[in-house]
Amino acid sequence: MSGPVLVIESAAPLSRTTLRRVRETPARTSGAFEERRTGEYPVFARPRALGAPDTGDADGGRALLVSALGPGAGDEDLFAAEHADGMDSEQLIGSTPVCAVDVIAFCDSPVDHVVTALLTAAVMDVTGGVVQAELREDQVPVVTGLPGLVTLTAGPLPTAFGTASFLRTWARRPGFRLLKQPDRGPAAPNSGGASARCPGRATVGGAG
Repeated sequence: MSGPVLVIESAAPLSRTTLRRVRETPARTSGAFEERRTGEYPVFARPRALGAPDTGDADGGRALLVSALGPGAGDEDLFAAEHADGMDSEQLIGSTPVCAVDVIAFCDSPVDHVVTALLTAAVMDVTGGVVQAELREDQVPVVTGLPGLVTLTAGPLPTAFGTASFLRTWARRPGFRLLKQPDRGPAAPNSGGASARCPGRATVGGAG
């Protein structure tokens, strides 16, 4: 099963020091952690360790992948493909991304959406940059005016750009949900040698 994806756009290269600090972020909040390469970290993130609200019975590790992209950071071809849409980043967010970090969830229950947002915000505390989140049209009024919102694009698939503060505030709003993305290709992380399975579809109190 695929889940939500968030993209952190960075106008500065991700140095080795920054990548080491990025590595420490999921390591602190995960029940299981591996490093496939520098900048790519499959994790089982613990919701409560990230500050998620009431998670019911879903405090087991949630399967995600944190993956740095771009020159000197990770997969350059994927970075180029993700930025081949001709978007005028300079006009929208005031800079042109040179690297990115994808945070990909492999499950799709409400708690996975909250964990994806909060883990992304924690990574942004290290990398800086601006998060890119695609929206449904009915979500536009929900995010409009939230602290840390940088800009919104219009159209059939609106997109919000914001800071870590924006993500944390939005994730605590009732009805919070990111857009589910198609399968992205990377395999889900393993825990104890077994492939990740999506635990029960628990809700998250106040931010389902």
